[in-house]
Amino acid sequence: MLFAFGGCMRKVLPIALLLVSFVTATFGQTYKVLWSFGGSPDDGQNPVGNLIVDTSGNLYGTTVSGGNDPQPEGCAPLGCGTVFMLSPNGNGTWSETTIYKFCSDISNFLCLDGSFPQAGLVLDSMGNLYGTTPGGGICNNSPGCGVVFELSPPAFPGGAWTEDTLYSFCAIGVHCSDGANPYGQLIFDAAGNLYGTTSEGGTGTSGSYGGTVFELSPNGIGTWTETVLYNFCANGHNDHCTDGTLPKAGVTFDAVGSLYGTTALGGTPKGGGAGTVYKLSPGANGWTESVLLYYEPAGKFGVPLAAVTFDKFGNLYSTVSSGVVYFGGVFKLTAANHLSHTLGFTGLNGATPTSSVLVTPSGSAIYGTTTLDSKYDAGLVFKIGGGGKQTTLYNFCQQPNCADGQSPFGGLISDSANNLYGTTKEGGANGLGVVFEITP
Repeated sequence: MLFAFGGCMRKVLPIALLLVSFVTATFGQTYKVLWSFGGSPDDGQNPVGNLIVDTSGNLYGTTVSGGNDPQPEGCAPLGCGTVFMLSPNGNGTWSETTIYKFCSDISNFLCLDGSFPQAGLVLDSMGNLYGTTPGGGICNNSPGCGVVFELSPPAFPGGAWTEDTLYSFCAIGVHCSDGANPYGQLIFDAAGNLYGTTSEGGTGTSGSYGGTVFELSPNGIGTWTETVLYNFCANGHNDHCTDGTLPKAGVTFDAVGSLYGTTALGGTPKGGGAGTVYKLSPGANGWTESVLLYYEPAGKFGVPLAAVTFDKFGNLYSTVSSGVVYFGGVFKLTAANHLSHTLGFTGLNGATPTSSVLVTPSGSAIYGTTTLDSKYDAGLVFKIGGGGKQTTLYNFCQQPNCADGQSPFGGLISDSANNLYGTTKEGGANGLGVVFEITP
């Protein structure tokens, strides 16, 4: 679940095959809470995006709420969100630093620097962090139409990070033809351009104008130029968008420079639809969209909300949320023939995933989270191994008052030692979410 604010070539294939496996207990790994969020004024709360790790082993992420005190108008009583860093101390403990509090730049009651970040960050070679917020910016629609931001590290140890708003959405046209409300994580290409999506805006024909895929390019003088690569709902009208509409996740590059992602609505040839997996292919005349997979309304598995992941063979993986038969699932779209293989969650083995999955290069193991399960109703961490066999690595809320965390909305990352890291939106010592580690 996400917090809401305010001629194309098409290739369509339905879902083909269902694989369901039994849950087995797994032992030998260690679960540890690295940080429990404390909330305003000094800390963030409720992280829902993925973490990232730098070469020194520091973890970075965002929280939807927390931060500023006194609370800016529109952010009370919880705050407008933060960016945080967790650093290992060398003795098994970690130190947390809130490196930025959103809505620190206010003009005419607008949070010009953004508000309520929900996605993970991306890191460049100089140590700068980049991300999106679905709120804030120069848009007068409350609470704003979102921004892309950059955070630059301090010039000396202990100094402050510097935030720069690279782009404020809904800067063009009454209907935000440049896009509005980005929820997804950004990615870089080899030339240093940023790519992402907006859930609304664009020039599509749906009532909310469908959303966009965009590119931000540095112009060499300290500013960035936005280009809309694709406007969703270019085919269809209102909620009958055969090319998809309402992208909630970011995009992913394949080995040859095509972009892939998901939409939460649209896709079926007859109109309507519960979302798509799409491909954008670059060409001399721009980018061409193809729908690789669509989900029927009120289907078995639910709606795709997450970004996609590739293995080294070009197979694509992601998740869908709850449907009418299964409580969501994990699917694989093969590179050879685009057939879809889906593992359905039944509650016992998890329920309602909202994030992408972590896939080993060979595709031999898939790791992920679900926000719910039928054991403690607090979510779990799972692994899918060879033959589709699933094991549960950890069930949340095992400790009193869910001190170990509750409801992981974000996905997992791993470090060079194969430790897994993630966040929960709730639970922990203060009930405001945690950062956790699972060691093999």
